[in-house]
Amino acid sequence: MYKKPEIGSTSFTCPHCNVLAEQRWSNVDSNNFRNHNEYVEDQDKIYYSTCIICNESSVWINYKMYYPDTGNITPPHVDMPEDVKNIYLEAASICYKSPRGAAGLLRLSIQILCKELGESGKDINKDIGELVKKGLPVMVQQSLDIVRVTGNDAVHPGQIDTDDIEIVIKLFSIINIIVDYMISLPKQVDEVYKTLPEKKIKGITVRDKKVQ
Repeated sequence: MYKKPEIGSTSFTCPHCNVLAEQRWSNVDSNNFRNHNEYVEDQDKIYYSTCIICNESSVWINYKMYYPDTGNITPPHVDMPEDVKNIYLEAASICYKSPRGAAGLLRLSIQILCKELGESGKDINKDIGELVKKGLPVMVQQSLDIVRVTGNDAVHPGQIDTDDIEIVIKLFSIINIIVDYMISLPKQVDEVYKTLPEKKIKGITVRDKKVQ
């Protein structure tokens, strides 16, 4: 389960090891504290959260995690293709510095994802249309178009405020949803389907040919 890192939180998903773990807090003066309210009186101090699992620390300034720079972004889905993941992580690394740039990169990531799913990867709008013809669920189609349109507006400014960090952060979660529906779920179903008796699978194949 993913829990977003927040300053003062006693536990969250560690941006280093991606494990939901207890965090130990200290400030720049090396004073340890456990009460999460102790940090609010001096937001200009530098604080550290240390994961009890991997013992790696994150750096916080003015309530925001500054190191690692991908810490406040949902980690990429485990089944995300490598080329897509690389762009996803690049977008995460600049998200707080340039939300508009991150949105543009995320648009590129779904263009590559469409290619991974068997489409041309040249025209993302046409690719989504082809996936719809093949039975793409409405929710996934809408998710793809959210990232596509938002990413387009990042390059060609329109009505979407791609400088709004909260809007762009949501795009990362949406891409993970797309990967889950289009890659993970079919893989899981296929693995279970292959455990059916061979005679049953042949019977299903014959049935489907009759329907066609």
